[in-house]
Amino acid sequence: MNRNGTRKEPLKFILAAMVLSVLLATVGCGSRKQAPPPPSVPEVAVVTVRPEPVELTTELPGRTSAYRVAEIRPQVNGIVLKRMFNEGDEVKAGDVLYQIDPAPYRSALANAEAALSRAEANLPAIRSRVGRYKELVPDKAVSQQDYEDAAAALKQAEADVEVWKAAVETARINLAYTRVTAPIPGRIGRSNVTEGALATAHQPLALATIQQLDPIYMDVPQSTAELLRLKGRLKTGHLDRNGTNQKKVLLVLEDGTTYSKEGTLQFQDVTVDPTTGSVILRVVFPNPQGDLLPGMFERAVVKEGVNRRAILIPQQSVSRDRKGDPSVLIVDAGDKVQPRMIEIDRAIGDKWLVSSGLSAGDRVIVEGLQRVRPGASVKIVPFEAAKPK
Repeated sequence: MNRNGTRKEPLKFILAAMVLSVLLATVGCGSRKQAPPPPSVPEVAVVTVRPEPVELTTELPGRTSAYRVAEIRPQVNGIVLKRMFNEGDEVKAGDVLYQIDPAPYRSALANAEAALSRAEANLPAIRSRVGRYKELVPDKAVSQQDYEDAAAALKQAEADVEVWKAAVETARINLAYTRVTAPIPGRIGRSNVTEGALATAHQPLALATIQQLDPIYMDVPQSTAELLRLKGRLKTGHLDRNGTNQKKVLLVLEDGTTYSKEGTLQFQDVTVDPTTGSVILRVVFPNPQGDLLPGMFERAVVKEGVNRRAILIPQQSVSRDRKGDPSVLIVDAGDKVQPRMIEIDRAIGDKWLVSSGLSAGDRVIVEGLQRVRPGASVKIVPFEAAKPK
């Protein structure tokens, strides 16, 4: 009791009761669980499969080779007097390349011509004698044997004339061969002989080599497996190869740039190389500036044909299982995710060409693959491809 005669105990009890009620209210609120929000439907971006015509190409490596090659060899023996070209120059057919010493061949020609003249000079007298003997044989003024001997001598003289005519022609040809000329137009390489060297007819070492580089060949090996696959697709109608445009070939240079001029597929070899199991495709390219040289390693883009109902999907939509088999996730009619195994033919740009597993109207998930599982409901938005810069 205080000095005023009042008690503090009732006031303490009231304060304690108020604190206890507050604590009980707090514990009660904490024990009640809040209701969770409804789950959200994941959003995915899809592309709708629409078959479209696509021109299919195959990129094959190959090497260039000269359109024509001529190895220059002498056809007569002699000393090389002069080289009449600059190494690396363009030459025309008929240009004189080397001059072999012509003196011995001029002499041989003169001898043959003299012998021919001598044979022709004897011929009229013998022919006249035969004519006279023929008239005298009936009168018995000349024996039959004398006439036959004269006739035989005439035939021999005529044969001698023909022999020396041939000798003159041979000597003239050999004299012409002392001027070694270019058989084809093109670019001539380095010379293997100098002035004063001895040239031998048909020697194994060429004096020089001429290569025609415009146009130029490119030989491209194609595997027989690829060839059979292509023929099968053409036979079943998956590819359309009508039109001369299918023979046009593009060329990708070693630095990755595309050659400015298109080539033409000339022929396909009929013999398979047993070491590589491939056949050779020969392509002809224009080469007016001489940018392509023999032996260069390039890549040819050969047109296979047109797939009229090709199915293309973005590469990012395809995943692979442990075995490496490709698959995609599609959205069915009920907006639920379903897995689909597919077969891929090849890459075309940033897309895959699908050979089987998808059909027109299928909705393939491209973005949001990590947020969904098969059987889950999803919300669909159209896929927007990144624009090339």
